[in-house]
Amino acid sequence: MIQKVLVANRGEIAVRVMRTCHEMGLKSVAVYSDADRRSMHVRYADEAIHIGPAPSRESYLNIDRILQAAKEIGADAIHPGYGFLSENAEFSDRCKTEDIVFIGPDAHAIKTMGDKISARKTMEKAGVPIVPGTLDPIDDEAKAVEKIMEIGLPVMIKASAGGGGKGMRLVHEEQNILSAIRSARSEALDAFGDGSVYIEKYIKSPHHIEFQILADNHGNAIHLFERECSVQRRHQKVVEETPSPLLTQEVREEMGEHAVNAAKAVNYSGAGTVEFVMDDDLNYYFLEMNTRLQVEHPITERVVGIDLVKEQVNIANNKKLQYTQMDLFQHGHAIECRIYAEDPDNNFMPSPGVIKHITEPMGLGVRTDGYVYEGFEIPMHYDPMISKLIVWAPNRDDAIKRMKRALYEYKITGVKTTIRFLERVMEHEVFQSGNYNTTFIDNYGEDLFIKEGCDSECQDMAVIAAFLDYQTKLKKAKPPKHGGQMTNNWKAYGRRRIKIRI
Repeated sequence: MIQKVLVANRGEIAVRVMRTCHEMGLKSVAVYSDADRRSMHVRYADEAIHIGPAPSRESYLNIDRILQAAKEIGADAIHPGYGFLSENAEFSDRCKTEDIVFIGPDAHAIKTMGDKISARKTMEKAGVPIVPGTLDPIDDEAKAVEKIMEIGLPVMIKASAGGGGKGMRLVHEEQNILSAIRSARSEALDAFGDGSVYIEKYIKSPHHIEFQILADNHGNAIHLFERECSVQRRHQKVVEETPSPLLTQEVREEMGEHAVNAAKAVNYSGAGTVEFVMDDDLNYYFLEMNTRLQVEHPITERVVGIDLVKEQVNIANNKKLQYTQMDLFQHGHAIECRIYAEDPDNNFMPSPGVIKHITEPMGLGVRTDGYVYEGFEIPMHYDPMISKLIVWAPNRDDAIKRMKRALYEYKITGVKTTIRFLERVMEHEVFQSGNYNTTFIDNYGEDLFIKEGCDSECQDMAVIAAFLDYQTKLKKAKPPKHGGQMTNNWKAYGRRRIKIRI
């Protein structure tokens, strides 16, 4: 049985995994680069070990160093979090060779689902709907043009080893097909070391719907319902919610069954996510499978009531799933907002720097998964996400209201953040209607970004004014000094009763 877990990651996900380890009575080990010596995950862990310089390829992506660290400190398992080595088949395989438990799927499942062409072939064989297109890499440009004209424009040229929008080109006109294929190949080769690309029919104004799944080593698999992830910028998710305001119960059950079949098709073990693209008529197609924990996993945990990291550890310990599909149901509504150190009004430019002040929201139904504190310097070497803000309420309208309240309470100075932008998303009538898709930010940018006429100095003044307003309200909320004038009749009555008893 697992006793000590090395978390091969950093930031909020490292802290989040360690929290569950501590609840399960397991020792946790942090790894850190030169840039992360003062990071929260290093302070939170039972033990910590240095793994190299700031560049991730020399630290968090260095398989040899991570495995060496695990041996040095006596860890018997590794949790990869998300990003970095979490979907690296070689890493999963090397852990097995070194007799260290990898808390995640085996190399075969990662490799099959990591290669988009291989995944499409596997899904077609399993009866899961896939986007119309090719099942083999493009090796003949003339035939590719013929195929595209047969499918019909527009189409997407996509990298087989792709992700995050890299190696992807949208083609609207025939004369641009060849240049799109060549530039997608070149970008894919640079980003992934694999220049293979394939063709998919472009789904206009799509919705991004994904299903959380769990599978054990005994042939059991379940889904934990869907997440709606259609608020995106540059193919990166910004806001997620569950349940999706789009799905009917009938389609939900059908898609969930396909998600479970997708996992079983590769003998999957652990937590994973099957992603679908859906049009306005609720036609849906397999997009890809993420063979790891997702950034947005907390909203599923909140609505279903299951700790996904705990389930990952149990599965890695070869335990059977404790739930069947009949045990699971969605309770209430949850929304997650990703808080980035970015300037949304300047094309989401990263804004690394020192956190001068932070006040995190609290209260009923509010959860913050973060890792920064006052005085912490957000390094420029890694993803600029500061935290995830998750709210829950009995229904969607109340969840939106609660998120607006939580975002209002969230104050950070020292770096620019996406907090005010997210407030504008929550206040937008199209988001509130639930009738939005992945073009939401592009279509309603005029409402979501600060309009011209307010330059950077003006924006800074607005942030300072909001902060001062918040501080003023906090001071007003303080109780009066001893002997001072009571302003609240209820308090006055309560104190009078206490005096009488004395």
